[in-house]
Amino acid sequence: MSEAQTRTQTPARTQPFLAVEGLQGWYGESHVLHGVDLQVREGEIVTLLGRNGAGKTTTLKALMGVLERRSGSIRLRGTEVSNWPSNRIARAGMAWCPEERGIFAGLSVEENLMLPPVVAPGGLPVAELYTLFPNLEERRGSQGTRLSGGEQQMLAIARILRTGARLLLLDEVTEGLAPVIVEQIGVTVGKLREAGYTILLVEQNFRFAASLADRHYVMEHGRVVDEMAAHEVADRQASLNKYLGV
Repeated sequence: MSEAQTRTQTPARTQPFLAVEGLQGWYGESHVLHGVDLQVREGEIVTLLGRNGAGKTTTLKALMGVLERRSGSIRLRGTEVSNWPSNRIARAGMAWCPEERGIFAGLSVEENLMLPPVVAPGGLPVAELYTLFPNLEERRGSQGTRLSGGEQQMLAIARILRTGARLLLLDEVTEGLAPVIVEQIGVTVGKLREAGYTILLVEQNFRFAASLADRHYVMEHGRVVDEMAAHEVADRQASLNKYLGV
C-alpha cells in the first residue's frame, strides 16, 4: 500500500472533527458561498483547492465566524456552532491563520507569541514552539517588521498553536515564500499531523498540498464541485488541472 493510501485510509476510522453542510456566505449584498459541503476527520489534513475567487478563504472566514453573514450547518465534533460568535468558536478548539499573518510590527517575536490567550487545554509552551521553529528562537527579541516573510509565516502558525486549538485553518501558508522555506513549513505541518492536529489548508501551491493532504476538495464559484483522495490524484490529474486552470 502506498503512503498516500495509508494517509487516506487511516483517518477514515475516526469521527469528523468538522462537518459543514449547505454553508452560505455574504459580503454585504454579495452572495459568495452557495452551499459548501465538506468534512474533515480528526487527524486529517484536507485542502481546499480552486482558482482565485473560488471562495476558499471566504469559507475559512465563515467557519471562524468572522464573515459578515452566513447560514447553513457547521458542526465541531457533533456540536452545532453556526450561530456562535468567533470567540466562542475559538474556545471550542478552532483557530485561523490568515493569509495576511497579522504580525504586530511593534512587538518582538516572543511578545507576538505571548499575545493570544490560551483558550483551551493543550496549547504548546513557548519553549516547544521554539523547538518547532528554531528560526523564531534565534529572532525572539526582533521586532515583527524585521522578520523575513518566511519567519513571519512561522510566527503566525506558532502563535495559534499556543492557544490550545486542535483544528487549524491555514490560509495560503506558502504564498510568496522561497522554496527552502516552503520545505521547512511542510516539515512542520507534517509534525503537527503526527502530534494529532487536524488541518484544513487553503493552498495555491498544489505540489506542497499534495505532499501532505489526505483529501482534496475543489471549489468553483462558491461551492465544492469535486472531492478526491490523495491516492486518486494521479489518475485524475487532467480533471484537476482543468479545475485549477493549469
